[in-house]
Amino acid sequence: MQVLLTSQELSAIIKELAGKLAATYPELKDVIFIGIQQGGAVIGNDIVEEMKRLKPDKTVNYGQLDITFYRDDIRKEILAPDKMNLPFAIADKRIILIDDVLFTGRTIKAALDALLDYGRPEKVELCVLIDRKEYRQFPIQPDYVGKTVKTERTDKVKLVEGEVVLITK
Repeated sequence: MQVLLTSQELSAIIKELAGKLAATYPELKDVIFIGIQQGGAVIGNDIVEEMKRLKPDKTVNYGQLDITFYRDDIRKEILAPDKMNLPFAIADKRIILIDDVLFTGRTIKAALDALLDYGRPEKVELCVLIDRKEYRQFPIQPDYVGKTVKTERTDKVKLVEGEVVLITK
């Protein structure tokens, strides 16, 4: 197991991503941040906390999206769904989807499918902590990236105890 981002580096990247988002959307009007369960919700929580620190006088709308039933991969076990928390309408809003690792793009496709069941957003942007762009299977690209890493296809990139690690097979 190799550490790709220490907790200090992770914290710095979260602050950087939040700063970019705050600069892009200074008023936060009609903007909703949505963390994709599970890892994206963890990163989303951190980004939103930093946004609140940067914009204490603004409301930061944040929800969590469960994509369990929208995935296209075959599961050998039955999985319990994650927590879904979208306490506001998303129609005609700007959505910032947040995920921890962008790999093939299948998770993001599932998230987009799930979002459309809740309404039609004006625009959807993607914010990811780690981009593994060499293995994309869908034409999905992030708008905000913490770090791009080069990996082998069989590698796993995980958020573990406040660090981002690379697990090789």
